[in-house]
Amino acid sequence: METITLDLTEFANGGYAVGRAGRGRTVFVPYAIPGEKVKAAVHTEKNKVAYAHLQQVLKASPERVEPRCPHFGVCGGCHFQHMGYEAQLRAKQAVVIDQMWRIGNVKDAPVRPTLSHPQPWAYSTVMSLSPVAGGGLGFWAPAEKRIIAIESCPISRPELVDLLHDVDLELPGLRKLTLRVGDDEALLAAVEVDGVEPPDLEADFPLSVVIVLPDDTAVNLIGDNFTIQAIKGRDFRISAGCYLPPSATGMELLVETVQRYARLTGVEQVLELYSGVGILTAFLAEKAAEVVAVEINPDAVMDTAVNVDADNVSLYEGTVEMVLPELDIKPDVLVLHPPKEGLSREAARLVAGLRPSRIVYVSSDIATLARDGRAFGRDGYNLVEIQPIDTRPQTFHMDVVGLWQRQS
Repeated sequence: METITLDLTEFANGGYAVGRAGRGRTVFVPYAIPGEKVKAAVHTEKNKVAYAHLQQVLKASPERVEPRCPHFGVCGGCHFQHMGYEAQLRAKQAVVIDQMWRIGNVKDAPVRPTLSHPQPWAYSTVMSLSPVAGGGLGFWAPAEKRIIAIESCPISRPELVDLLHDVDLELPGLRKLTLRVGDDEALLAAVEVDGVEPPDLEADFPLSVVIVLPDDTAVNLIGDNFTIQAIKGRDFRISAGCYLPPSATGMELLVETVQRYARLTGVEQVLELYSGVGILTAFLAEKAAEVVAVEINPDAVMDTAVNVDADNVSLYEGTVEMVLPELDIKPDVLVLHPPKEGLSREAARLVAGLRPSRIVYVSSDIATLARDGRAFGRDGYNLVEIQPIDTRPQTFHMDVVGLWQRQS
């Protein structure tokens, strides 16, 4: 591998610091900070874009701190533990501005400062693990290209770390084990195995166990197939195969941002696409005349029926591409929370035909928000504002909410 010395100048999406090297190359280096001079070893290069391993920090940034986790830099779960928290927030805002320019074609996008998480450690309610060769469970280590065993995880709730140490699980064909904790401290283990035959399991302490099928529905093996999470004073049932917010506090920040952008006064019809278990649905329904929600996962639809008790909500099960052509609707406000891949071409075409006054787009991937937002611009919408939210401190991940207004 080629070893180079770099002056790092900016952050890129994915947690990388970026520098320029000889022959016009752009080099991406993880676990580094803009303003640092580093020695790095190039391991991948194509079309003048290179990725390198950090070997040595020659000149450290004043933002550099000692990571809390002994696995940091090997385990792929965290990316920013080497940075002070305020620097993490600034980095995420900078990445949103950069992606909106590079992908969204919006220079100097109106991006607000990143909303900070009040608990940047021990916040995560979910831990996803894979089998380690030779036994045990662990996390993927990108640098080593293997699963490594872990002893601690300072971003996870302590109950999950304790549960990890208590679980003795040997299942043939196990692909993934996801541990979850609810706000009532109930513990759940969701297993994904090759095939769909439920394994024989026993639990000698209070623990629900489910098997998650390929369609993301869950089958009970022991106890319940859901956890309960409280958001802004309301309890929400979340089944094992459905999206669980990494923290209730982060989700509350997201809900408040969506409410602020939706600007509901009680007379609007809201269309919510990819509505999940109904968390946003419930709070939108409090201020809207009507909410029409669309969700593909049948377990999430059943959770919504439990979570949302409101006469002004209509819920449809199916894909956006299948359901929207059947709806006779011209919503005032469109709320979107698509998967990481963003809108399909057909979904984007259908959305463009709705012509709502406002579009509120929630995303866990700024690149797809920027791409879909560029299409909104072509369809006659102005970008009003973007709010990054630090729902997953110590990582490069975040949630981003954008508001687009139809041109008069």
